[in-house]
Amino acid sequence: MTENTNPETEAPESTSAPITEPAAESLSEPAAEPTTGEALATAPSYEVVNTPVLAGEAAPADEPMEDFGALLADYEKSHKRKSEAGPTLQGTVVSITPEQVFLDIGYKIEGVLPRAAFEKNADGVQRGDMFPVSITGRNEEGYYQLSRFKVAQPKDWSALQAAFDQKLAVSGTVTEVVKGGARVDVGVRAFMPASRSGTRDAAELETLVGQQITCRITKLDVADEDVVVDRRVVLEEQALAAAGERFGTLKEGDVVSGTVRTLMPYGAFIDLGGIDGLLHVSDIAWTRISKPEDVLSVGDKLDVKILKIDPNTKKLSLGLKQLQQEPWETVPQRYQAGQRVSGTVTRVQDFGAFVEIEPGVEGLIHVSEMSWGKKVRIASDILKPGERVDAVILNIKPEEKRISLGLKQTLTDPWTEVAAKFPVGSQVQGPVTKLMAFGAFVQIAEGVEGMVHISEIVADRRLNHPSDALRVGQTVQAQVLAIDTGKRQIKLSMKQLIPTSIDEYIAEHKVGDKVSGRVVAVAPATVELGEGIIASCRATAPAAPAAGATSASAAQGKADLSSLSSMLSARWKGAAPAPDAKPQPLEAGQVRSFKITKLDAASKQIEVELA
Repeated sequence: MTENTNPETEAPESTSAPITEPAAESLSEPAAEPTTGEALATAPSYEVVNTPVLAGEAAPADEPMEDFGALLADYEKSHKRKSEAGPTLQGTVVSITPEQVFLDIGYKIEGVLPRAAFEKNADGVQRGDMFPVSITGRNEEGYYQLSRFKVAQPKDWSALQAAFDQKLAVSGTVTEVVKGGARVDVGVRAFMPASRSGTRDAAELETLVGQQITCRITKLDVADEDVVVDRRVVLEEQALAAAGERFGTLKEGDVVSGTVRTLMPYGAFIDLGGIDGLLHVSDIAWTRISKPEDVLSVGDKLDVKILKIDPNTKKLSLGLKQLQQEPWETVPQRYQAGQRVSGTVTRVQDFGAFVEIEPGVEGLIHVSEMSWGKKVRIASDILKPGERVDAVILNIKPEEKRISLGLKQTLTDPWTEVAAKFPVGSQVQGPVTKLMAFGAFVQIAEGVEGMVHISEIVADRRLNHPSDALRVGQTVQAQVLAIDTGKRQIKLSMKQLIPTSIDEYIAEHKVGDKVSGRVVAVAPATVELGEGIIASCRATAPAAPAAGATSASAAQGKADLSSLSSMLSARWKGAAPAPDAKPQPLEAGQVRSFKITKLDAASKQIEVELA
């Protein structure tokens, strides 16, 4: 197709030698008047630095030489008009592709913008829509690269000064990389520091050579012809503006696509096309994740759900697990109390251990449900993270997302066999596990403890505290007094197994035996039959004797008391009193003959009467 070279509609390009950067001194010193041929050859280098032209376009070969001056004048006029109009070009949408939007800007070659430059990724853009645009360069296919930001295209110092004063973005071409940065042609030679180039390293900076960029003048010294430009600030402003437009299109509940940009201990930052959102570690998966890098990598493409938008801080909270079904929704249908399950210990606290029975569903084994016999102080004494265990479901609360598990329930309950193994009256043995003010606990089997009341520890004295006679860890013997399997209680007695002198006395005598004893008290009548052996006496005292007899009896009583030990030794085994002795009334201290009327080994009671 033959292109129209009318300078009023399109600036022509020269096919002469490659355009070179004008020397700085040419801007301040007058140059020699060029010939007509030289003017045509050098004209593009004077004007085309910041003006988009068609590649390959040239003046007609048959143009008369005498018209070259007029052609150059027309070219300058057209160039000036388009340079001034460049920042306010109106582009009309002519076509839309999945990646780009093509606009008619009044030139023979169309301009192009990425879809991301429009709201909602250009979803609402239609053919015929008009947008103000600026030309920033040419892409590899020859199309004009456009920007929706105002970009100036200065060609002299006055235009540069205006752009500097108004802080406008300007278009320029990177000509070479120098120490510390790059040279940029913005109508004059300017310097761009590497730190303000928007590139990450020297290799990326090299790729900008020959490319047209948009930058801002940060320093302008006309006298010294010193110009410094900044591309990074323009890129940041464009990104910020694009992010603002993008932010306005998002709402809570939307599912959007993004790329993992950064991983942190607490989550991952997702790039949503110029906007970053935080995917917290707790919202990555229903299962517990300790570190985001365990499941994500930088560069991963994800579909995430917008959970919350803060319009003040422009912060987005994202969720990945919310795109999957919540496991707890079907827990009541899949698990019931009493069911045996397997799982992995995920966390261990002092009060218990958390066990994951499926991804996203955890149960708690309390320390009280870990062992039948051993008193578990902290859960880490029994379980460790990562350990695989079997447990029984004790309780389920779906509304609270809680499952109570039992570890000891997977073992046989020892209390089911207590009554058969330890019947009342049987003798047991075990270590003292705990001392309390009211008694001592004794372990008689794995998971089975009995309690010895303080009154059942010893028989010969009263204890103030069980520690007066026992210590934790001491092995003792006891007799089973009572069993309550429902309350899991066993009553024990230690003193029932301790032999006493009264036991021996009862074992050696029977009802009807005649024995000797010392009267301890008269009302009621109490008799001591031996050391520590006390019996109650039932007797009717005979009539009082004569005075002489009483005196003799009293004298005899004194004699009996003084020789009580020898008399008891001689007569203790039931010796009868002398044949000539006469019945006398009971008096304290007397040694008399008695007949045993009752022997009760269980209650350790003895009753006698005067013989």
